[in-house]
Amino acid sequence: MSGTHASDGYPRDRTAILLVDPYNDFLSEGGKLWPRVSELATRFNLLANMRSVLGAARAVPLPVFYVPHHRSEPDDLAHWDHPTPYQMGASRAQVFAKGTWGGEWHPDFLPQPHDILIKEHWGGSGFANTDLDFQLKQKGVTHVILIGLIANTCIETTGRFASELGYHVTLVRDATAAFSEAALHAAHEINGPTYAHRICTTEDLIVLLSARAGN
Repeated sequence: MSGTHASDGYPRDRTAILLVDPYNDFLSEGGKLWPRVSELATRFNLLANMRSVLGAARAVPLPVFYVPHHRSEPDDLAHWDHPTPYQMGASRAQVFAKGTWGGEWHPDFLPQPHDILIKEHWGGSGFANTDLDFQLKQKGVTHVILIGLIANTCIETTGRFASELGYHVTLVRDATAAFSEAALHAAHEINGPTYAHRICTTEDLIVLLSARAGN
C-alpha cells in the first residue's frame, strides 16, 4: 500500500471513522446530558454534521468504528478504589444506563451491518482496556477521524491516545460539542494542536474524503 502525507488527504484503505458515544443521553431531546450540550450542539449543527461525515465516509466506503462509553449499572463502581469524579458522577446519574432508552444509540446513528462495535470504555479513552487498537490494526487502519461526544473528554482522550500509538488523528470541529464554549475552545485551540494532525470542519473533511474516493 502506498503511503500519503497528511496534506495528501486520506488513504481509502487505511482510514476509519471513530464514532464516540452516540447515545440518546447525549444526542436526544430528553437525554440526561442533552441539556448540557444542546446550546453548542444546536449552534454548530452537530447532528447534521455527524450525519454528513458518516454519509461521506460510507460513500467511499470507509470503516466506521463505534467507540462507546460504559453503560452504567447501579453500584458498578462500588468496589473500585480510585474512580474519578467524572466516573462517579456518571455512575450516580446512571448516564447511558444499561437497558434504558438513554443508553441506546440515537436513531440517526444506528450501527450498519459492516460497522465495528468496540468494547465499552470506562474512562475517557476509547483505547484503554478495550479492543480498539487491535480492531483498527486488523483493518490496517493508520488514519482515524473522530466525531461524537464530548470534545474535551472522550474525544480528546481517545485522540491523544491514538496519536501516542502512532495513528494520524483528525478532529472535526463541528461534529462534536462540549458542556461549555470554553471547554470546546480548549479542546480545539489549545489541546488539540498538541496531538492532532488535522483539525477541520465537516465541510472541509467531506471535500478531502471525496477527493480520495476516486483514488
